[in-house]
Amino acid sequence: MDKTELLALLQPDIEQINETMRSEISQAGNALLEEILEYSLLNEGKRIRPLLTILAARLCAFTRMPEGLAEEDELHPPVNLYRLAAVFEFLHGASLLHDDVIDNAGKRRGRTAANKVWGNSQVILAGDFLHTRAMTMAGTVGGLHALDLIGGATSAMIRAEFQQMLTVKEFNLSEKNYFSVLRGKTGVLIAAACEVGACFAEGSAEHQAALRTYGDALGLAFQVVDDLLDYLGDPKKTGKAIGNDFVEGKLTLPLIHAMKNCENKDFDRIMDLLKGQPADRENHLPEAHGFIEENGGFAYAREGAEALVEAAFESLAVFPDCRSRKILSGLAHYVLTRQK
Repeated sequence: MDKTELLALLQPDIEQINETMRSEISQAGNALLEEILEYSLLNEGKRIRPLLTILAARLCAFTRMPEGLAEEDELHPPVNLYRLAAVFEFLHGASLLHDDVIDNAGKRRGRTAANKVWGNSQVILAGDFLHTRAMTMAGTVGGLHALDLIGGATSAMIRAEFQQMLTVKEFNLSEKNYFSVLRGKTGVLIAAACEVGACFAEGSAEHQAALRTYGDALGLAFQVVDDLLDYLGDPKKTGKAIGNDFVEGKLTLPLIHAMKNCENKDFDRIMDLLKGQPADRENHLPEAHGFIEENGGFAYAREGAEALVEAAFESLAVFPDCRSRKILSGLAHYVLTRQK
């Protein structure tokens, strides 16, 4: 399934997700708040997280149906499923708003970051609103189990941010630590998006576990590819400057592997840069890029992303061959090949 076909199949759900988000934002009760939320959320986002909730629910519903009762394309998700799915875009959006304030970001997805348009105080409050609105929607539509899953994922995201700050401070080169941070920052929310959809459709324990595994592997692969794009991507497509992670002193998989497989003198040189000032690291980005390339960091990270996507494929084997399963497989392939 190529990207064009995948997007065509997903477009009706994307439009419904956007309409659901627009409806929720319109009830914020404050004109400035609504303006910030519309600017931040109603853009060209990929909507992967809410799409996963809908696809997981549709896959489980179709799997539970007696054979021949109805065709898969006859299953129309209820409105409440779209509201539940929107929870994950709200939580993701809140984390991005807060991240941009923490990082003093100037750009987000190729345009001026909200904190540079309205200021930190307003953007923090907008992020807080998204958090509270998301939790209210989760509990109202999904019940206590969904609220527990989503609350657990949100807590894990916050812990991962603290863990990442400690990683930078201690120059931790452990891959186990790297993937622990990734799982907290990205994997848990994507896994929860899949599992919540399965729960909504009353999928079996086996199917819920399979979709949780799929989401975890997909989330990790997404972030590894993101770390590759930070060094290798086209800024016109990614909307981000090349080498941000290195400039910020972040130890991502390409750099970790290179530092663990290089000569001592090269290790010491890169470590000196990491212990130095961001401006100095920015001036030596070409050197860092060459170092990672020469020591196999990019190839290693690419192989890791491919292995994670393969694990995502394998987790879907418990489901029948159907359109929703094909789309989920297509999304995994998209994550591996995306350029932004």
